[in-house]
Amino acid sequence: MSTEALEKDSKNYPILRNLQYSPLKQGEEQYIVLWDPTGLSAEKLVLPLNYFYLFQFFDGEHSLEQVGGEYLKKYGEFMMPDHLTKLVADLDEKLFLEGDRLKQVQAKAFEAYRKLAVRPMAFAGKQYEADPVKLREQIDGFYSSKEGPEKGKAECAGQMIKGLVAPNFDIKDAGPIYAWGYQELQEGQVPDVFVLIGTCHAGLEGGIAFTDKDFETPLGTLPVNRAIIDAIRQEAGESFFAEDISHLREHSLELQLPFLQHALGEGRNISIVPILVDFPPDTLTGGEYQQLFHRIDQFLTITKRAIQASGQQVCVIGSADLAHIGIRYGDKTPPTDFSFHRCMQIDLEMLKKVEEADPEGFAEFILKEGNQRRILGFSVIFALMKLLQRDGEPLKGQVLRYDRGITDQFNSTVTYASIAFV
Repeated sequence: MSTEALEKDSKNYPILRNLQYSPLKQGEEQYIVLWDPTGLSAEKLVLPLNYFYLFQFFDGEHSLEQVGGEYLKKYGEFMMPDHLTKLVADLDEKLFLEGDRLKQVQAKAFEAYRKLAVRPMAFAGKQYEADPVKLREQIDGFYSSKEGPEKGKAECAGQMIKGLVAPNFDIKDAGPIYAWGYQELQEGQVPDVFVLIGTCHAGLEGGIAFTDKDFETPLGTLPVNRAIIDAIRQEAGESFFAEDISHLREHSLELQLPFLQHALGEGRNISIVPILVDFPPDTLTGGEYQQLFHRIDQFLTITKRAIQASGQQVCVIGSADLAHIGIRYGDKTPPTDFSFHRCMQIDLEMLKKVEEADPEGFAEFILKEGNQRRILGFSVIFALMKLLQRDGEPLKGQVLRYDRGITDQFNSTVTYASIAFV
């Protein structure tokens, strides 16, 4: 098939990318805001609900004529062909559609990222202070706030902290919950190497993405642990690094780093192993996920082996949120006080499996409820527990603090917690 024919097909059979969206209310009117979580496109698109309805048919299987037919069936009126054509053109212009143009931009972005000496800060001055003095004051404020931890009262004081789960929710709202976790590092014993596992909100085709880039922060650049990274690359090749550009605009790990530096002291020489993950609980069931299951198992085995071969002790830090409920996340109605409290009860029951350091039990709990509450941090917490497991060595977790954040005008809610492992 000619290039011209392919281009014609992609315009007539559009495929929408994996975008994020949020409901928006202006007066009595409701809209949907779309954006690209990878940051490849900085654009946003505001659409009425009836246009948003059509996106489920932008799957490469429906022609524009068929999409127009679906609109007629749903709303009982015709959508003018030129309106639909303009919508597709707007989406393509914003890089919201799959296609040759997107691939060209992605290739250039990947090449540019590989040339970078360090992974630059993407959220300094937006989600947290960019000025070092103000950033220290900001973090100190989270510790001293009424929602923060009581100084000198760390649950695991004096013990070796093997792992930590902290939120990746907006620091301005969840900062005190981060502090509950990082106080354990301040008052416990910790090594100098930190394996950082974060949620990739934009998704990953292969489930895992390492990067070999050092990470820039306002408090100084954190180097990757070359020994561990090189050992992983030597055994796995480039397989686990193929999507490393995902780190460029992902906030999950970046938000942990100022807290880590602040907790340990900026003068301490530490190194990191940055990893992003994204795989569903269903991965453990095999079937259509069999290939991904083997890849995740390989990732865990090779990473454990590389850590052991380095002869270094590590602390594994997971950046993860828990439930996502409300219209923004696919529910038909906003959460009520009752539904939130029910969600909280289920969360705390689920977290008992985490405190027991039972990754399979954690996955089974979520699978049993059909992941109806969208536990986005599943892959992070599962991988963290699997990496921490050592034959004959005891491991237990402790939930330090639990809370929630509101993400839109319709009370869509994200829950999160800080958890320490010893």
